[in-house]
Amino acid sequence: MTATLLFLPASADDSWRWLRVDDDAVVARGEGVPEGDAGEVIAVAPADAVTLHWGALPARSPAQAAAAARILVADASAAPLDGLHVAVGDEAQEERPIGVVAADRMRAWLDSLAGLGLDPATVVPAPMLLPRPEAGYVRADLGGQSVVRGLTSGFADEARLTALITGDHAPETLGREAVETAIAASALRPALNLRQGAFAKRKRRAIDWALIRRLAVLGGLVLVATLAIDLVRITKYAIAADSAEARADALAREGLPRGADQGDADRLLAERLSRLRGPGAGFSATAAALSSAVRGVEGTELVALAFEPNGDLRATVAAEGEAQANQLVSRLRESGFAVTASTFESNGQRLRGDLTVTLP
Repeated sequence: MTATLLFLPASADDSWRWLRVDDDAVVARGEGVPEGDAGEVIAVAPADAVTLHWGALPARSPAQAAAAARILVADASAAPLDGLHVAVGDEAQEERPIGVVAADRMRAWLDSLAGLGLDPATVVPAPMLLPRPEAGYVRADLGGQSVVRGLTSGFADEARLTALITGDHAPETLGREAVETAIAASALRPALNLRQGAFAKRKRRAIDWALIRRLAVLGGLVLVATLAIDLVRITKYAIAADSAEARADALAREGLPRGADQGDADRLLAERLSRLRGPGAGFSATAAALSSAVRGVEGTELVALAFEPNGDLRATVAAEGEAQANQLVSRLRESGFAVTASTFESNGQRLRGDLTVTLP
């Protein structure tokens, strides 16, 4: 892993300093802003700008840990909590580190880095780069600032403050090799990152073209499968229709006389049916319609009936009066037949006349 630690200046007049880590070792250092491919950039916050606490916090979720840390910090901080940014880390110890920095200071750091074209994913307090001692305190120079680290403390090295905190345990000054080893280890696995909550780095959602291609292929396969299902269904319907037509043709041929099974069975069967029932609507249908009309008109009766070769049905009917005769004719016409009526003449107390019923 290649990473560049960029030390944030404690004041605007201070210069920028950086260290480059590669393969767990410091391979380059310099002042100003690193040029070229700096790899992953890790910003290092000055020790005097960040207050460090340690506390036993729940590890079930970051939100719960942050809420508990704000409660702990509220009891230990004189500044209003609304103006502070609180971040929670993890050192695989019973007590977890808590970083407290002014929100305005944090925002100013990120704005200055953005002006340089940098957007680091990690902002580490300088004391957290030093190894956690098993006992006492350790001291080292980081980015031009002397820093002290204890079991549950970390701060800028100032003579009176350091003596007040360490008491009789004078800090052990680490050699350059030990400091660089600790920095390399912290760069790979920082115990505390201040970029949390409102200051967390926003992830850019890149378009996953491989996923899009897979989805397109799956969509195409679904479309092909749907079309295949439709084609299979259409084929089954066509086969079923052909089978039904074949069965109907076979049944139609069973109704034909022997020797008359050549040609269109439907046409041959229709011709035979026409011959059997007679021309026009046939005797049965025409006579049934006439009988139904006579039954429906009270005072009328059928006297005589004759079916002509051309399909006409001639009938002699008797009626009580002209109204009944006209009603009978109307009923036949409503049944879909053409009716020709002769003049009804009086025969005693009833009228008698002839009707010719045929298809129009």
